[in-house]
Amino acid sequence: MTVHPVDEVPPIGRLLSLGLQHVLAMYAGAVAVPLIVGSALKMSSTDLAYLISADLLVSGVATLIQCIGVWRFGVRLPLMQGCTFAAVTPMVLIGTTTGGLPAIYGAVIVSGLGMVLLAPVFGRLLRFFPPLVTGTVITIIGLSLLPVAANWAAGGVGAPGFGKPANLAMALGVLVLILLIQRFAPGFWGRIAVLLGIVIGTLVGIPLGFTNFSSVTQVGFFGVSTPFHFGLPTFGVAAIVSMLVVMLVTMTETTGDILAVGEITGKQVDRRTLSDGLRADGLSTVLGGVFNTFPYTAFAQNVGLVGLTRVRSRYVVAVGGGILVVLGLIRPLGEIVAAVPQPVLGGAGIAMFGTVAAYGIRLLAKAELSGHNLVLVAAALGVGLAPTVVPDLYQHFPSWFQVIAGSGISAGCLVAVLLNVLFNHVPGRRDAGEEDAGDSDVVPSSSQPG
Repeated sequence: MTVHPVDEVPPIGRLLSLGLQHVLAMYAGAVAVPLIVGSALKMSSTDLAYLISADLLVSGVATLIQCIGVWRFGVRLPLMQGCTFAAVTPMVLIGTTTGGLPAIYGAVIVSGLGMVLLAPVFGRLLRFFPPLVTGTVITIIGLSLLPVAANWAAGGVGAPGFGKPANLAMALGVLVLILLIQRFAPGFWGRIAVLLGIVIGTLVGIPLGFTNFSSVTQVGFFGVSTPFHFGLPTFGVAAIVSMLVVMLVTMTETTGDILAVGEITGKQVDRRTLSDGLRADGLSTVLGGVFNTFPYTAFAQNVGLVGLTRVRSRYVVAVGGGILVVLGLIRPLGEIVAAVPQPVLGGAGIAMFGTVAAYGIRLLAKAELSGHNLVLVAAALGVGLAPTVVPDLYQHFPSWFQVIAGSGISAGCLVAVLLNVLFNHVPGRRDAGEEDAGDSDVVPSSSQPG
């Protein structure tokens, strides 16, 4: 019996190295949300460290649920899970004005349960995601993430030496190294090009002053997250409503990621598969609220890594989830991974995020890009990339609108879906080409009298 590449189990050595590659690709994004929220709430360094450990632990569990699957929870595709950035602004507002972390966690738990209940509804919308829409959404995902990689390459937002030539030179060197390894390294070595690029870039960066490992000895050894460490959750109506809106945005983004990884791996995504993946996000979000962390979603950078390495096994990503669990429990290991310089991640990120965009373009090539379909792609790309190009574009709009429109991926996806329904599902006038054909004075030969 032939086993689909998604279900293949590589040898243990390859599993570990390829899984670590996925962890390194997403680590900076994984710890960013707890850092931002904790800093906004003016938490102590000890509490911040606790938040990060909890986040890594639950990220690993969420990844295992998504990749391996438990009953109707889990898409069973190579998808790495992490905290969604879409929830950052609402959570900061809830935490600073409503009641701190307990109010955040109460809203997170309820919104996670809402995701579980709404998952079958989203599953029924799959027919509104033909290659035209899916390709547009995947392209937006890749292009929207490229500024993240560019900021990493420059040294990280807020870094004292942001944009220094040395930072950009390091990022370029890592990118070139990854490309050379992919081009010339044999077999397995080519598949871990990103891992090798990150490791070599980090080692080169130590004597050049890009990083050091002094923080490794300054943290405790174990970091076990216990339920409701910061107090029992509280449930405010306004907080819950705002987080439910975030969940709709997150479900839209996750739908795009699931369709993207399905296209990359060649694994058919049907209504049930999509529902199971969204249901797993909801369960992981509930676990996040219980174990002192935040809402979860699929990480698009790891979707790009799957395409870049052409390693489609879900068990590779599951091992990455296991590594995250270990990092969440053993703090010095997490500090070692955190020491990877931002410019090194930037060089790797450009390759990964560009790969996502390239897959979207390849899928669009299969669609009929003429007439109103071309307008659909243009409008979705424009709306989706606008907040990426101009981050403060919607700063004078209400917070609920910023949550939806400020996420370029969600905004572009919604526009693509709605225009697809308008142009291709709602009856209307025929295209100009069809009208010309219908009004032609030339009688088809099959209709001419004999």
